[in-house]
Amino acid sequence: MIRRLALIAVLALSATALFATQASAAKQLVFCSDVSYPPEEFVQSGKPVGSDIDIAANVAKRLGMTSKIQNTGFDGIVAALLSNKCDAIISGMNDTPERRKSIAFVDYLSVGQSLIGKKGNPLGIKTPLDVCGRVAGAQVATTNLQTLQKFDKQCKAKGKKGIKIISFKEDPLGVTALKTGHLDVYESDSPPAVWYTTKDTSLQIVGKPISPLPVGIAINPKNTALKAKIQKAVNAMYKDGTMAKILKKWNMSEFALG
Repeated sequence: MIRRLALIAVLALSATALFATQASAAKQLVFCSDVSYPPEEFVQSGKPVGSDIDIAANVAKRLGMTSKIQNTGFDGIVAALLSNKCDAIISGMNDTPERRKSIAFVDYLSVGQSLIGKKGNPLGIKTPLDVCGRVAGAQVATTNLQTLQKFDKQCKAKGKKGIKIISFKEDPLGVTALKTGHLDVYESDSPPAVWYTTKDTSLQIVGKPISPLPVGIAINPKNTALKAKIQKAVNAMYKDGTMAKILKKWNMSEFALG
């Protein structure tokens, strides 16, 4: 009898621990994010920081949860979401028709793209056609890479030399390649472009900004309830000024939704 009671007690404790763990997990909103994209998401003092990190935390709070950032390479980030490795993606991801074929979005920013070159713009890059015949880079699996591919087609259509395009696993690797002379120009979203050129005066934005695209939090399209909750949270953040405060903190006010 004593052994039976002891066994029942152990099973009861195990069940309690399991339910406690499940309850704890249910209170976390897990975001996949490629934490290498300042000022939106990057590592500082061993912790993820940035505008997206702050936005994720506030969204989770409004859902009665806490946020958890799961560092995920951008080239595998959609697959991670669809395989339930995270609840949502917040990673400066453009909301495009192509991506909407597999994932759903809640837009929260409007962000353009920029070309980064050496200080003084020694190559005289003012338009996309000025990149013809040059070596240019962008992060893998991004709309930035697609933009360079579009420029390359425009160059060839005009009878000019194509662009040698190099893709990088992370944005900072491409910026380093530019600084060390392995690239003529690097294509990035405007917020990180401003960040890099502000932090490093040997670089500057060259040419005109490229038309803005919406940036959204991505959700599995099957999870319509979560999408509705996140949309409600983002709407509330804009209405009560929380979004404005976060964007101002990271010098990103110009990228708020109109």
